[in-house]
Amino acid sequence: MRAIDLSSAKWRRSSYSNSDGGQCVEVADNLPSLVPVRDSKAPSRGALVFEAGVWTAFVDGIKSE
Repeated sequence: MRAIDLSSAKWRRSSYSNSDGGQCVEVADNLPSLVPVRDSKAPSRGALVFEAGVWTAFVDGIKSE
């Protein structure tokens, strides 16, 4: 497994997150070809990293539900 440098990731909280610190995810969609996703309450635990096309298909699938 290759380590991925996420130091330039610009994290943003999901638009479905509430303001009282509920269960939230953060995504960084500023990286070319990769979209890392992490738990906003435990960012030091790391991130799941998806290829951009796979992430787009996932989001499109959720939107169509």
